Amino acid sequence: MNRMKIVLAEDNTTLSLLLKFRLEKEGFDLFMAKDGKEALELIESNSPDLIITDIMMPFISGLEVISHIRNKINSETPIIVFSAAGQEEMVLKAFNLGANDFMGKPFSPNELMIRVNRLLKI
Repeated sequence: MNRMKIVLAEDNTTLSLLLKFRLEKEGFDLFMAKDGKEALELIESNSPDLIITDIMMPFISGLEVISHIRNKINSETPIIVFSAAGQEEMVLKAFNLGANDFMGKPFSPNELMIRVNRLLKI
């Protein structure tokens, strides 16, 4: 069976490596981007099953990534966004643009896995 593909867009290297370790341990193929521009390139070239993106990133924000996915490439790929606490306005914008789920930072990797599995119906 093919492994499910996830694009992770996060500019915090420590958090990225923690999530990479956890997601690969769970059996996913992970494509990592350190900014929104790189994320869009990975999304368009790999057709992931799920996208996990931070909202605040260099070059292209997570909100712009969501908008591009939903409006430019017309993809229904599930999207989980995360952001630092106190960003309610950003969270609402993310949902309005088409995000499927949100997690505030800091968050539990175990909770992330539950949300990933729920969106992918595993």
